[in-house]
Amino acid sequence: MDCTRVNWEALDALIIDFVTSENLVVEEDACANSSPSPSSSPCISSSSYHARLIIRRIRNSIESGDIQNAIDTLRSHAPFVLDDHRILFRLQKQKFIELLRKGRHEDRVAAIHCLRTCVAPSALDAYPHSKQPFLFSLFLFLFKLSEAYEEFKHLLLALIYDKDDQTSPVSNEWAEKRRYEMAGLMSSVLRASLQAYDPLFSMTLRYLISIHKGFCFHQGISSAVSDLTHRLLLEERDPPATPLESMYEAPPFDEVDIQALAHAVELTRQGAVDSMKFAKGDLFQAFQNELCRMQLDVSVLDELVKEYCIYRGIVDSEIQMITGPVKRNQFEVAHRLSRDCSTEIDLNTSQHSDVEDYSMLDGALVNDAEMSSKEGGEVGSERTNVSEDCSNSWSNKCENTRALVRIRSHMNCESNKRKRWRGRIDETDRLPDPSFSKSETGINPLENKYEIALALKELVSRGMVAEAVNEISTMDPDFFTQNPVLHFHLKQVEFLKLVSAGDHNGALKVACSHLGPLAANDQSLLKTLKETLVVLLQPDGNTTGKDLPLNDLANTLQVSVGNRLGIEEPQLMKIIRATLHSHTEWFKLQMCKDRFSNLLKIDSLKEVNTDLIGAIKSRSNKENNANLSSQLTTTSSSTMTSEDGGSSSLMMTTQTSSREALWEESAILKVMEFLALSRSDAIQLLSQYNGNAEAVIQQLFG
Repeated sequence: MDCTRVNWEALDALIIDFVTSENLVVEEDACANSSPSPSSSPCISSSSYHARLIIRRIRNSIESGDIQNAIDTLRSHAPFVLDDHRILFRLQKQKFIELLRKGRHEDRVAAIHCLRTCVAPSALDAYPHSKQPFLFSLFLFLFKLSEAYEEFKHLLLALIYDKDDQTSPVSNEWAEKRRYEMAGLMSSVLRASLQAYDPLFSMTLRYLISIHKGFCFHQGISSAVSDLTHRLLLEERDPPATPLESMYEAPPFDEVDIQALAHAVELTRQGAVDSMKFAKGDLFQAFQNELCRMQLDVSVLDELVKEYCIYRGIVDSEIQMITGPVKRNQFEVAHRLSRDCSTEIDLNTSQHSDVEDYSMLDGALVNDAEMSSKEGGEVGSERTNVSEDCSNSWSNKCENTRALVRIRSHMNCESNKRKRWRGRIDETDRLPDPSFSKSETGINPLENKYEIALALKELVSRGMVAEAVNEISTMDPDFFTQNPVLHFHLKQVEFLKLVSAGDHNGALKVACSHLGPLAANDQSLLKTLKETLVVLLQPDGNTTGKDLPLNDLANTLQVSVGNRLGIEEPQLMKIIRATLHSHTEWFKLQMCKDRFSNLLKIDSLKEVNTDLIGAIKSRSNKENNANLSSQLTTTSSSTMTSEDGGSSSLMMTTQTSSREALWEESAILKVMEFLALSRSDAIQLLSQYNGNAEAVIQQLFG
């Protein structure tokens, strides 16, 4: 599972969408011009977000027993929901129970009044007429009317049985779990009616964890992230929304869709049919409805997301949120550490020799002399002896500060454009004053470590691998000794960029000094080394070093550097790796493709390109194909055989399709439905009987 490759940029996009949709962050650019004050309002607004807030408010009201407030909120924001008299009947029943629960005389009088004026009238309309022929419709209406009348009479028993009597015939009516069932039902109905689905990342995580749990249980293996997944995804689910159509109507849905939904979210066939009815036959809407019924622990989710965002540089870490005078103190300590540790910083390249006169402030470089003049000499007058060990070490505070200055100097001093973490607060709450969010002053050593790892990752993602390697070697000469494969791939990028620039002599020096010795010590790298050297033979213009797939390499470097710096990898990354691995293995067992993976961006999370040479070949092939496209017809292009395996790829795709279509889909579904089997088991049984579903069923039942 730890070897599973993940497209972290795709996950970043999902996370950014999540924190933005849930209003968990503040855009610094949007809020920079407004002065921080307790009355500041959120800088992000979304109709879906506010709809989810309404649902949350209604849910909280019902769970706390304030049914009337929930009804009033529904009338204000979603009155159409109350047009379903069954829902109104259940709300009025719960209101009656909650009034009795208070136990005071006036509340009992109010409960009886509610019974007369609200519960009884709504019971008459609780079950609408069916869209069936008249006689059947009349019979069904009378039957359901008597059912509602029985419910109403049963509810009257709450007047004489105490709420603490566990043996009473209405103990289930008194149970507080009824509140949570009602709250969950209302959430399900409102979510679908208002199209207020949770952000995509939230649904993707639910789906991946549920498959991960099922896979581990089916295979009888333990999960390395079971503690996290059990805390995150709760066992409880919200009740399903009841379809408006009669349960006696035959479902006009494709059996393939019904089975796909049932197996994806662990429903019975009838549950899948009901879900499809409520979604009016829309498979993907039904799928989203069912996913959102799964309950996530929001507090755990927010902490995991926040940790990931800080690690990936999406939001500022806590110490960076300091504003006002604290930032000035932060700069002064950084300045003193940098100047007192050494008067000279070795940058390994002469073109950056003037960086020793700069220090960090808010992600940008500020000239010391210029800052001193602005502060009226305060920096110099406040200088104190800093007893720090200035040796080259990852854990050394002053060396980390100087290294951060050097690394940032390679990136044109770009300013910090990160978001600020806001947290999950209600729309009626007020934003905290950023100036009081932290009281510490000075440089946080852990803060510098995060920044170093992020800055090195940024260097590599921009193709500045030589600078990254030099900085790492300066800070920790033993780093690449312990990470030889990573060193090889970084030098491979440097080699390709030199070839692209026409510097073949420089590229050969890199190959002789680094790539050759590294491959000699690791035989698995020899094949890659040969493919890399072949690039020297390519015609000019076909060895471009631009647009190489460097993101995965940059992410690998960040994780490795973070480990050396003592930064633990975010727990969310471990969850995603494990669940994506389970997802891949589960659908191999099922012998089919996941119909919902594209909707949930799971395909994007798995799309990781690490083949640098393959990227160059692919670009070259595209250019060649573009030149030949005008000379080829559609027919000839479909049968064209290329040296890079185009024909074999087509053959592989055809073979895969033929294997998937070995037996008719109707036969597979019939065996799955009649025998309640998984898809893989059904296919295996059909293989024993040459695809004859009737023979399989007859043999087993006979």
